[in-house]
Amino acid sequence: MQIYDEMRHDETVRTHYARFSRWLTAQPPEAIARKRAEADLLFRRVGITFAVNGDLSGTERLIPFDMIPRIIPGDEWRTLEAGLRQRVQALNLFIHDIYHDHDIVRAGRVPAEQVYTNAQYRPEMQGVDVPLDVYAHIAGVDVVRAGAAGEFYVLEDNLRVPSGVSYMLENRKMMMRLFPELFVQNRIAPVAHYPDLLLETLRSIAPEGVDDPVVVVLTPGMYNSAYFEHSFLAQQMGVELVEGKDLFVDENYVFMRTTQGPRRVDVIYRRLDDDFLDPLAFRADSALGIPGLLTSYRAGRVALANAMGTGIADDKSIYPFVPDMIEFYLGEKPILNNVPTYQCRKPADLEYTLAHLPELVVKEVHGAGGYGMLVGPASTQAEIEAFRARLIARPNGYIAQPTLALSACPTFVESGIAPRHIDLRPFVLSGREVNMCAGGLTRVALKEGSLVVNSSQGGGTKDTWMVD
Repeated sequence: MQIYDEMRHDETVRTHYARFSRWLTAQPPEAIARKRAEADLLFRRVGITFAVNGDLSGTERLIPFDMIPRIIPGDEWRTLEAGLRQRVQALNLFIHDIYHDHDIVRAGRVPAEQVYTNAQYRPEMQGVDVPLDVYAHIAGVDVVRAGAAGEFYVLEDNLRVPSGVSYMLENRKMMMRLFPELFVQNRIAPVAHYPDLLLETLRSIAPEGVDDPVVVVLTPGMYNSAYFEHSFLAQQMGVELVEGKDLFVDENYVFMRTTQGPRRVDVIYRRLDDDFLDPLAFRADSALGIPGLLTSYRAGRVALANAMGTGIADDKSIYPFVPDMIEFYLGEKPILNNVPTYQCRKPADLEYTLAHLPELVVKEVHGAGGYGMLVGPASTQAEIEAFRARLIARPNGYIAQPTLALSACPTFVESGIAPRHIDLRPFVLSGREVNMCAGGLTRVALKEGSLVVNSSQGGGTKDTWMVD
């Protein structure tokens, strides 16, 4: 299985890596070791930690940061950006359609049962108009490149509460602090303006007639694994970080409790799932949400990013239909390909999947974070057989995909510099305009041969450079 090397082709350094490669070759090992230790210390001071799946001690660890950047040349980035804008536009049209006219279902392009029996479908949103008809204001789309030619594929769409952008920003700050000379030698597109773009996007969806909207970030609280990001983005945008107990609804308006008295809130950047947003509408046992929020939202008195009901479009059972959405709504061919996908709810696909489990990656349709999945080539026979039983018992809960030979990027490991598999999560902001930072979060699987890049599964991150 041939693996695309991001930095080299047939032992020759690729043009867009040439300057960095010359710089790296000139660095004494002891100097790099000092910089790595400095980076660990700085990340610990900032508080960028995470919990590792399976660590029973409950302690949080530093998110591993690698100092060799992932570099993307400008022409490749422009293709990626066009494909991501196209994809997110189609996804937003799909969400609007299924909560309004149902055209794509009536046309038979997406099966009705895949939508209306989906756990992420919210019947409460039927007929509800949202500002600018945009549902996924912040989208994090996972992109990989695979095969000898390094072709780009979309691995999944994250539209509910996508995370990771704080790591993108902190990785860049860290590289600029440790190696300022690299940013003189290379024309690297900036990412530091992302919080400004995010705030502009959030302000653009304020209820009609509100000229100076009050924006807040709603967090589940400090025990959430992404709490650092919630507080970081609130601080960077200059808005309040709130929990559900800080907000209340009165006469269909949302208010924030302050020391000066109640203050109306116009836009909520929510970082918790639909189920927990309003105990009167969804989970009655939720202590994280705001009673009456759905009524206020349906009345157009407050805006939410992302919109309620958005999760229907990032469910893995809907993923196989995104190319159809692009053609149906936009009349265009997809710029970025999906990974070939077997839908285990289909008898023929299930039969194939069961016969080829050692070769495939099988995912739960509602799963996230690298949980609930089988990576066949990296699993033992016992793990495969245990997963087979789960798959047979509930086939409609899974999809399967071929094991892609993800591209590799040189990475500092214990033995020195070695190739490790990576992916990329660019962030697409949709409001009155669609905006993107040139780059994204590059995640790296630090274990040799591993294809699982999630930090919760032991993965790390890299700075992502777009260079012209």
